[in-house]
Amino acid sequence: MIALTAAQIAEATGGTLHGVAHAQVVAGAVVTDSRDVEPGGLFVALPGEHVDGHDFAAAAVAAGAAAVLAARPLTGEDGSALPTVVVPDVEVALGDLARDVLAQLREAALAPGGSGLRVVGVTGSVGKTTTKDLLAQLCGAAGPTVAPVRSFNNEIGLPLTVLRADESTRFLVLEMGASGPGHLTYLTRIAPPDVAVVLVVGHAHLGGFGGGIEDVARAKSEIVQGLLPEGVAVLNADDPRVVAMAALAPGEVVTFGQSQGAWVRATDVRVDRAGRARFTLVVGDGTPERAQADVALRLVGEHHVHNALAAAAAALTAGLTLDEVATGLSGADALSPHRMHVVDRADGVTVIDDSYNANPDSMRAALKALAVVAGRDRRSIAVLGEMLELGDGSREAHDAIGRLAVRLNIGLTVVVGEGARAIRDGANHEGSWGDEVALADDVDAAAAFLADELRAGDVVLVKSSYGAGLWRLGDILTADPADPADPAATAGTGEPAGVSGS
Repeated sequence: MIALTAAQIAEATGGTLHGVAHAQVVAGAVVTDSRDVEPGGLFVALPGEHVDGHDFAAAAVAAGAAAVLAARPLTGEDGSALPTVVVPDVEVALGDLARDVLAQLREAALAPGGSGLRVVGVTGSVGKTTTKDLLAQLCGAAGPTVAPVRSFNNEIGLPLTVLRADESTRFLVLEMGASGPGHLTYLTRIAPPDVAVVLVVGHAHLGGFGGGIEDVARAKSEIVQGLLPEGVAVLNADDPRVVAMAALAPGEVVTFGQSQGAWVRATDVRVDRAGRARFTLVVGDGTPERAQADVALRLVGEHHVHNALAAAAAALTAGLTLDEVATGLSGADALSPHRMHVVDRADGVTVIDDSYNANPDSMRAALKALAVVAGRDRRSIAVLGEMLELGDGSREAHDAIGRLAVRLNIGLTVVVGEGARAIRDGANHEGSWGDEVALADDVDAAAAFLADELRAGDVVLVKSSYGAGLWRLGDILTADPADPADPAATAGTGEPAGVSGS
């Protein structure tokens, strides 16, 4: 965080000072975990479902925190007052602090010699984190860039990301998630974007929106309405609900996609045997200004073409050249864990770990990528868990995924957990039979089953919502199979308890 006095933090957050001098300088990282405290930083004592950050404030100060943002005055074990900025609501205060700091950075960026800071917000039901990662790598090659770690995209993660920026930051890339109406409005009030990217309106978190897909569209459109007055909306031309958001944009609209009318689009898309896409990146509408460049993605899955186009459109809008964008996309890697992470194990098994999140759209894309990578000469295995927060349509959505697995000729589908049982039912109804589908009670049962089942040449996809826990299985399958500590390497022979056939 930029250097602020305790008094300035109190002013920004509506807080009062306890046990700390007005002139105390806070200039280190802003963190919510006392283990991450850096000398001179700010510890944010958030109340949690299982633990309360206030209980760790003394440890944070002992580790070097210059101040604590808290809901009440705090004392150490010896009864002395801890340096605290006391606020009515810690989470709200965190957002208020980020808003104030960003306003200061924007003012400094406009001064002679300033960084020319540009804030880019990314939202959508599918692909936010991958697009954010691509965009961060593109911008990072062009100037100092701050972007979220993992998927820091909510009312806590976004302000923490903003507070990592300083006077040198040229690009601030923000992932903005929404699980209900009003969420993006809250986030854009903290960090109004110069560029707002909307990827797709899908069925992710449908249960939190209180209605159908149109409610999701209205919620996603909040990022467009939250743009700065001269901000640019970057919209998916292939999604009618996203294109319709152009009417809400305060200024310029740029479109991307594979539709003929998109300003940034892909032509001549082809996918190699490893599942990686190549295409021609075309910018313009056929006028003399039209330009094009070749792109060869290193990411696995044809669906990443869409994410790459979104990142390209946003980067071009933010000031990068076409050559910078094409070169950057061709060299970009998957940065966030459990996001189409491909590991070729020493025993000849290929694991595609995409277990961080799942919804019907991303599940379909991952299954198609699995089928491409496996081809006709390798066995494909889909290990699938529950897709959470789908509301009343959950069973139908899971059933459809099971049917798709059969249509794609997936060799073995392992369904993990009772919440995902409808995937097995859908596969059975579509015509799967015998040992083509198995149901595992939990992650441990699935790991033990796969330890006996996997053989050289297999391609394994692991996919579920984060809350379903299959990321643990992803870690097990991508670990060294010779490691004795690995449950997948030490499981016994025979079909383990907790796994049943179709």
